[in-house]
Amino acid sequence: MTERRSPTIRRRRLGAELRQRREKAGVTIEAVADLLECSGSKVSRIETGHTTATVRDVRDMLGIYGVTGAECDELIQIAREARQKGWWHPYSPVLAGAYVGLEAAAGSIRAYEQQTVPGLLQTEEYAQAMIRSARPDWVAEEVNQRVRVRLGRQSLVDQDDPIDLWVVLDETVISRPVGGDAVMRAQLERLVEAADLPNVTLQVLPFDVGAHAGMDGTFTILGFPEPGDPDVVYAENATGGLFLEKRDELQKYIFIFDHIRAAAMRPEESVALIAKLAEEPLWKWRQRGTAST
Repeated sequence: MTERRSPTIRRRRLGAELRQRREKAGVTIEAVADLLECSGSKVSRIETGHTTATVRDVRDMLGIYGVTGAECDELIQIAREARQKGWWHPYSPVLAGAYVGLEAAAGSIRAYEQQTVPGLLQTEEYAQAMIRSARPDWVAEEVNQRVRVRLGRQSLVDQDDPIDLWVVLDETVISRPVGGDAVMRAQLERLVEAADLPNVTLQVLPFDVGAHAGMDGTFTILGFPEPGDPDVVYAENATGGLFLEKRDELQKYIFIFDHIRAAAMRPEESVALIAKLAEEPLWKWRQRGTAST
């Protein structure tokens, strides 16, 4: 799982390269579809990375575009890599969209979380409690599979070539006892431990900030080390989320993230607050206040 060239990102790269070659050759999607005897939607989905192309399809496309030699061989190799199975493939029935595959290839992640600890930093017990509550329609095995994927993803944080992770947590995240007192205290302690890693930065956006730039919701900015793999924004929702790849969309979310982290507590102050809450949680204060009324 330390391999940065995930099949998802290779499929995305291949699609972009094929689109560039087609446009350079002045060939329409419809013309390619006619020559390949397939639908135009198939060609379009290959170019957007939503469909895995066969090696034969890629070779035929490159022939149409006049691409030969080493350039052709390189793209054929990318096509082969795009058809490999990622480590998460056995869990695909409980995964929504391509996020895990993109995350596996990312070099950096910048995220704002409104409600929950990000999956890369969750304890097993927290993940179990959160997923069971968020998906009450799932049976135990579906929950367990999702938890296994979540724990598997966490190697990205502490492997030999770790991801650069910068997370801003709304204070709500560290104030709600997901899974109960013991589970949440352990989760807060896990956050403190993670913040000691040189590649992890945590900040807390406190309640007293009031309205802020991230009010529209949780999002993640995935950055990729290869120049040919443009960054992407993942805006999460109940159905799995939305990927945003246009330059103006990306710049908007970078702008928002910069404003959120500027409004948040400094990393050292944030970690101190999380450690304090692990010892004396907010929900305990509220219980004492309720009991005295």
